[in-house]
Amino acid sequence: MTSATDISNRIIEAVMAQKLAPGSRLGEQQLAMLFDCSRTIVREALTRLSTRGIVTVSARRGWYVIEPSEDEAREAFEARRVIELGLLHQLKSVDKAAVRQLKNHLQREKAALAGSDVGARSFLLGDFHVCLAECLGNSLLADTLRDFTARTTLIAMLYQSSHDAAQSCADHVRIVEALEAGDIARAEALMSEHIGTVQDALRLQAAHDPLAELRDALAPVRKSAAAPEAAVNVKGRAPRKAAAKKSVPPPSDDASTYLGALL
Repeated sequence: MTSATDISNRIIEAVMAQKLAPGSRLGEQQLAMLFDCSRTIVREALTRLSTRGIVTVSARRGWYVIEPSEDEAREAFEARRVIELGLLHQLKSVDKAAVRQLKNHLQREKAALAGSDVGARSFLLGDFHVCLAECLGNSLLADTLRDFTARTTLIAMLYQSSHDAAQSCADHVRIVEALEAGDIARAEALMSEHIGTVQDALRLQAAHDPLAELRDALAPVRKSAAAPEAAVNVKGRAPRKAAAKKSVPPPSDDASTYLGALL
């Protein structure tokens, strides 16, 4: 019988493969039918993912995949930088078995890049960082990185990352080459550069201003230089100006998908 762990793992994989977009709804009944299990098990899986920061729930929308804010996007990349650079910084050496396993992963990455399966390509590029932590013998950090990698995948989808998949694979190759050569400091520097490059490819504002929209709306109205001065009536008072009609933008379409392609 399908367990809550099986369901949560499948959802994480679907996110990393970019098959579940930010804001995708996750209906309990539909998931129960899909995995042939009870809604109780589904709810347990979604609750676990909620504590891991991958899904959230509201009374109006139910369960859905998170839509990270710009601040949350920056924090996610900062967290990954701390974890991954710290993992490499404390290394003394890397054994041959770990290097061999990382090279096998790189071969799968290259094969996915040459193929047409975008989902497999996205998953493998993100899973490299999880694989690195596992190869270096830290399963706890591997689990943590899996969640952060899934979250940064959602961020890349939400903020329309322009990062090239081939560049990510090339970055991974250089990191493994440095590890194989025993140059841990270079591997750490390459990882820092890699994470920074991925983050820089996001369409994020330089600094988030929570009052920007309200500040623009309440800014003083500037008079046109060509506009004639208001006529003064016989009592010495300027006539009232007609209130300018404020255009209302059309409501944006909800681009979120329902469940996405889990299978």
